[in-house]
Amino acid sequence: MKNGIKALLAVAAIGALSLSGCASTMQYGDAGSAKPISTEFGSSDLQQIAESMVDSMIVFPPIVEMTSSRRPVVSVDKVKNKTMQHIDTESITDSIRAKLLRSGKFRFIDRTTDAQTIEELKIQQDSGLVDKKSAVQFGQQLGAEFLLTSNFSEIRQKAGSTTDVYYKFTMSLKNLKTGILEWSDEKEIRKVFTRGTFGG
Repeated sequence: MKNGIKALLAVAAIGALSLSGCASTMQYGDAGSAKPISTEFGSSDLQQIAESMVDSMIVFPPIVEMTSSRRPVVSVDKVKNKTMQHIDTESITDSIRAKLLRSGKFRFIDRTTDAQTIEELKIQQDSGLVDKKSAVQFGQQLGAEFLLTSNFSEIRQKAGSTTDVYYKFTMSLKNLKTGILEWSDEKEIRKVFTRGTFGG
């Protein structure tokens, strides 16, 4: 009887080990990894674009001169997606704005929260809950001096088992007072995927 129990325990242990060998695993990955896993736009592409654009803008000589003694106010327009993919362009916009803000050279107007701002000001002015001396008045916010705009496009080609995707990200800084384009640059990313002979 004891031998039978031992045999059953041994079989159960072997089964558990074999199952653990097939079990799924989860681990942290590198958010900035540049290793592509498909031709689709991914997190590493987002990092490359944000870093490239910020680095280009803050070292451009006229921008360096402009920001040497003050922090200009900039309004950031949402990235325009001209690709065939569903891409979270708001995430790209946020990453670029955050990196530029951390550079300490610019201040930004966030138009995405205008509705909430107006509601808060109405509460301060009309609800009777806020001391009029400390309530923020309408018309006190600073206007943007510059507008930062971006376009994201792609060209996709396929020949046999090879898919070639070319991405181009263009960003421009426009002076709202003069209409002059103060800075512009572009970042290019190309991904080539070749399917194996036996598929996969």
